[in-house]
Amino acid sequence: MEGSEKSAEQNWGQVRTAVLGAALIVVGAIAIATGLLPAPSALTLGGRVWPILLFVIAITVVTELAADAGLFTVIAEQLAKWGLNRAWLLWLLVVVLATLSTVFLSLDTTAVLLTPVVVSIARHVGLPPMPFALTTVWLANSASLLLPVSNLTNLLAGDQIGGGSPLRFAGILAAPAVVAIVVPCVILFLVYRRDLIRRYEPAERTAPDDRVLLIASAVVVVLILPVLVSGVPVWIPASVGALVLAGFFAVRRRETLSFSLLPWQLVLLASGLFLVIATASALGMNTVLSSVAGAGESPLALLRMSGVGAGAANLVNNLPAYLALEPTAETPLRLAALLIGVNAGSLITPWASLATLLWHERLKSLDIPLSWWRFVGLGLIAAPLTVGLAALALAWLG
Repeated sequence: MEGSEKSAEQNWGQVRTAVLGAALIVVGAIAIATGLLPAPSALTLGGRVWPILLFVIAITVVTELAADAGLFTVIAEQLAKWGLNRAWLLWLLVVVLATLSTVFLSLDTTAVLLTPVVVSIARHVGLPPMPFALTTVWLANSASLLLPVSNLTNLLAGDQIGGGSPLRFAGILAAPAVVAIVVPCVILFLVYRRDLIRRYEPAERTAPDDRVLLIASAVVVVLILPVLVSGVPVWIPASVGALVLAGFFAVRRRETLSFSLLPWQLVLLASGLFLVIATASALGMNTVLSSVAGAGESPLALLRMSGVGAGAANLVNNLPAYLALEPTAETPLRLAALLIGVNAGSLITPWASLATLLWHERLKSLDIPLSWWRFVGLGLIAAPLTVGLAALALAWLG
């Protein structure tokens, strides 16, 4: 009964997301029909975002199937072995895993798939799960600066910042990305130092249900990672990987392949947000926001751009915040500052990023109580420090 209640609660959360997305799409359709959003502008928007949404769908299928095959569990259990029975070392290894997962597989992968794995490992070795759970959600947001594939906002900005080259994109955002990883981790360690400066008992390894699926998942993920930074449109390797893994599962575990693998709620929500923000921009919202975001590339100007982005993300959500403020960030450096704000600054309110909401759903399913007041309080410390120092790193080293 308890499990069915959790499943019903998760399904209801998905339904809410889908209903909101569908409502926004209806609003956008009305705007197009009435001319508030010109049809050519809507078509241009569609041509820009369809590869991004296809990537989101494909990489979600890859990571969901890899998780079902036990790949993330095997990795986390190996980390527990490498932790040498020291909680702080295990936590640092989780930091590395969460960072790599976010950078290469996107923030939603870290929030949705890695969270239950690290929580289970922490419980399995007798450690408090909250430091590990909070690490995944903070890094899911703050570590999502380095590559275009790390965040949906980065994919939107990729061509303008890096000219389509993931390496050029990373070259501009490398210094801020390092700051945005280190600062939250230092804060987390100081807050949870009593839980992390201790030892744990080694736990037994979990045997994989299907070794063929595990190996196939590992090979697909390893092969995808370098292609994602090669300059090839990211939806291509992600789609190929999804098809290959789906083929393996069709042969060996067909029941896993279902419509629920597809992040259709996220696609609906993102599509609706794109249309609504495009309509607001057509109605003159950009003029108002330009006066708020300022102009220029001085350190103070970049700090202002990042601060406005962080504030907007925590007010409404990082995706519409980026879309609304993008026209005010006319240069690659200002766009990078905006990404710092909407990505690394989304640490305060629970709705600041979809990844945080998805993370919370996972915590509820794992029976981990969460005080939003404590979450917001810690975020009010971490977000300004992270965004401010990352913006200064961009100004001096970007």
